[in-house]
Amino acid sequence: MNELKLTLESVDPVQFWGANNEHYELIKNAFPKLKIVARGNEVKVLGDEQELKVFETKYNQLIAQLDKYSALTANDVESVLMTKKTVSSEEKQTEKPGAGGGGGEVIVFGTNGLMVKARTANQRRMVESINKNDVLFAIGPAGTGKTYTAVALAVRALKNKEIKRIILTRPAVEAGENLGFLPGDLKEKVDPYLRPLYDALDDMIPAEKLKLYLENRTIEIAPLAFMRGRTLDNCFVILDEAQNSTDLQLKMFLTRMGPSAKFIVTGDVTQIDLPRKQMSGLHNALRILDDIPGIEIIYLTGEDVVRHKLVKRILKAYGDIQ
Repeated sequence: MNELKLTLESVDPVQFWGANNEHYELIKNAFPKLKIVARGNEVKVLGDEQELKVFETKYNQLIAQLDKYSALTANDVESVLMTKKTVSSEEKQTEKPGAGGGGGEVIVFGTNGLMVKARTANQRRMVESINKNDVLFAIGPAGTGKTYTAVALAVRALKNKEIKRIILTRPAVEAGENLGFLPGDLKEKVDPYLRPLYDALDDMIPAEKLKLYLENRTIEIAPLAFMRGRTLDNCFVILDEAQNSTDLQLKMFLTRMGPSAKFIVTGDVTQIDLPRKQMSGLHNALRILDDIPGIEIIYLTGEDVVRHKLVKRILKAYGDIQ
């Protein structure tokens, strides 16, 4: 009898085997000729050599599913196990573990099985553009999903190990209010400005994993002023609310780019919160960077609004969209 030893290195055994060992039972039933023993991170399988090869293939596909999407459901397990056959090396390279319904429109699988999709034509353009360009400007009114889509693309790149870090930044500018003195340490002072970025991450990364990423700075969220003097390489960087950055700030941000980095700049030119005497740097950037290869500018419109149906009517009433 042959023996196969495997290790669960990069995933949580509880997530892999499922609540009450639900996934373990599915896997065991799919391989009745094998004896499967799981203890902690170690897996030992006994049986026929050919069956062990098939088991290892399916095991690796399940690991890839969990590692990539931070989720593994009973349906995912059944989908991977459905065709139990010997898989050739060519098939191994081209087969993609169950990614749910939505085909290529699914950007990333979030928490609780949430499928984060590019839901509009311009959101799909954002997905296509970042594959071809290193700098992307996504400009549009509130509710068009520009920030959410950008964060999803960053999370996908991290899960696919295309980059090592995600850096999310915003200008710390009050939206038409004078909040005065904010108590607390530096993090507590700036977190309210960055809350929308945390909200997007909460949808896409499990709480414990997100906490770890923030602690070890795999994901960093910081005010725009903190970018000065840095070189940002091997990372996916998003500048949100760029309409509230000055010309010098935006130039400073764009010139932080290292050789292996992706930058997305999002903004809404109808919601500038800078003091009256300060000009937004976004208008100038859109004008002078328009024809540079490797930089694409995508303008999202009212057709891309994905919030409540009243949001589109409100924006139309204020004249932000046609």
